[in-house]
Amino acid sequence: MFRRKLSALDYHNPAGFNCRDETEFRNFIVWLEDQKIRHYKIEDRGNLRNIHSDDWPKSFEKYMKDVNCPFKIQERQETVDWLLGLAVRLEYGDNADKYKDSTPDGAKNTDNTAKNAEPLINLDVNNPDFKAGVMALANLLQIQRHDDYLVMLKAIRILVQERLTQEAIAKASQSKEGLPVALEKHILGFDTGDAVLNEAAQILRLLHIEELRELQTKINEAIVAVQAIIADPKTDHRLGKVGR
Repeated sequence: MFRRKLSALDYHNPAGFNCRDETEFRNFIVWLEDQKIRHYKIEDRGNLRNIHSDDWPKSFEKYMKDVNCPFKIQERQETVDWLLGLAVRLEYGDNADKYKDSTPDGAKNTDNTAKNAEPLINLDVNNPDFKAGVMALANLLQIQRHDDYLVMLKAIRILVQERLTQEAIAKASQSKEGLPVALEKHILGFDTGDAVLNEAAQILRLLHIEELRELQTKINEAIVAVQAIIADPKTDHRLGKVGR
């Protein structure tokens, strides 16, 4: 899962790295901070380097906060992936002149039209920035988490299209101002034997009538729209009649 990024960072064992091994994981974090990220000053790395301490998880959690990692300490794979992405960006920044003219082998033979392809097709779903951004949006929109970040992104897109477009917001913000209704003027037609139930039944009947009126209005609008298409008479003055 991390082999390509580990190889790019010259990690000594990119193919065999196991983030679930506690000792290997802690040593990896120390190596990553010492050699690549270097967020702390050397004298401030003591707690992180003390991998046998019982307080190491607290030190690591503080480190995650200091580098603005969006994941929790329990989300180990996501955390490792994000930290590797950060390290790669910093490595590139330190050696920009070395890498700026580099071209992936597969990209050399790629058709130029691919540059104008659908942006989602070219997304790197393993990119830590992509994962962090999708997770932040999902949390903000209260969308259930999924192991596939593309599935989460599609769910976010659907929610935005249905609920957060200008048209949807305008429609949702429209408030209907009703008029006060005197229930005693409306005959229910039957008696439940309970005044409260009678009043509730009257209200439900009025609401039902309102819904029927809205439905009838939509039906009328549909009829008018159809008639505008199929019944468009034109007058031919030469024939002295109306019609096609």
